[in-house]
Amino acid sequence: MQTLKHIFSRYTKWIWSWLGPLGPWGVFAFAAVDASLMGLPLDAVVASYVYNDRPRFLFYVLLASAGSAVGSSVIYLIGYLGGETLLRKRIPPARYEKIHASFDNHEFWALMFPAMLPPPFPFKLFVLAAAGFEMRFTRFLAAIFAGRFVRFFVLAVLTLKFGPQIVQVVGDLFRHHLPWVMAVVAIGLMIWLKWLRRKRRALS
Repeated sequence: MQTLKHIFSRYTKWIWSWLGPLGPWGVFAFAAVDASLMGLPLDAVVASYVYNDRPRFLFYVLLASAGSAVGSSVIYLIGYLGGETLLRKRIPPARYEKIHASFDNHEFWALMFPAMLPPPFPFKLFVLAAAGFEMRFTRFLAAIFAGRFVRFFVLAVLTLKFGPQIVQVVGDLFRHHLPWVMAVVAIGLMIWLKWLRRKRRALS
């Protein structure tokens, strides 16, 4: 246990030694690397920036969202070059058809909704799908930015209220109760969409 704590401590120090010289733009760079290459403790980094500089919390939310969108462009390029053939190799047929149908019906929401969810949700799979199904690049960036903005804004509000330790609480919740959390979020999103449609009809 002591060895694991030592490794984690050195890993944390290494991350902050890399982010320190970048100042607030470290959030953007870290989010871009997380989205393009490997899974990093992005939520913990965003929460730390927000907690230590509370007046500018919205600035960090915007930087993290933009970094995630820009970094995801690398995965988009891979998916675009590989096309649907790459997707079929990585996704079981039943799931492939389900994801394909969601992009055919509402491609923006099909990408924005996964972008809202933290790990361990397999978000990069949906980024590949968006590219393989030839989602327009500007809409691709907008959907990821919008979804990440919701995610990091909620994280920032929770961090301001409960402190950075909320990251571990939320992470444990998603790891152990992911299907239930997804169901609740999906229901909430459906209710919001219906309300939005009714409002638009009332104004028209």
